[in-house]
Amino acid sequence: MKSLSRHIPLVVLLGSLAAAVPAQAQEFKAGFVNTDRIFREANTAKAAQAKLEQEFSRREKELVDMGNSLKSATEKFEREAPTMAESQRTVRQRQLVDQDREFQRKRREFQEDLGARKNEELGQVLERANRVVKQVAEQEKYDVILQEAVYINPKHDITDKVIKAMNAANGGK
Repeated sequence: MKSLSRHIPLVVLLGSLAAAVPAQAQEFKAGFVNTDRIFREANTAKAAQAKLEQEFSRREKELVDMGNSLKSATEKFEREAPTMAESQRTVRQRQLVDQDREFQRKRREFQEDLGARKNEELGQVLERANRVVKQVAEQEKYDVILQEAVYINPKHDITDKVIKAMNAANGGK
């Protein structure tokens, strides 16, 4: 009897905790935000993409033109090589190798510059989205908002709310 009376407070504590957990679990509110959708659909993300396209379109066109020129020169060399003198063929091959090396260097620089600017612009969009997510979470009393998950029930997806709030805050831009 003595040992049973010692365990009664523990049983009462465990019972009250078990009763409290379901009540607390019902108050817990979770949400999910799909950042890929935000990058595709939010007006700020679209504006950032347009800005990048405008900023890099000239260099991209130059690269395409340079690649086409190199291709034409290579095809011309392959047609004319059998009738060329050995020294002339060697000189043209070196020129083509140098042109190709220059083309590859410029293409690599373009990709690096574009990647850096894209990260910069998308970083700003993500920063803005995170501020909006925080505002929505505070206004609607969410306990947690997830940005990545293996599976989310669609009823917890608040991406549309975030995109609408971002677009409204940006004056529809």
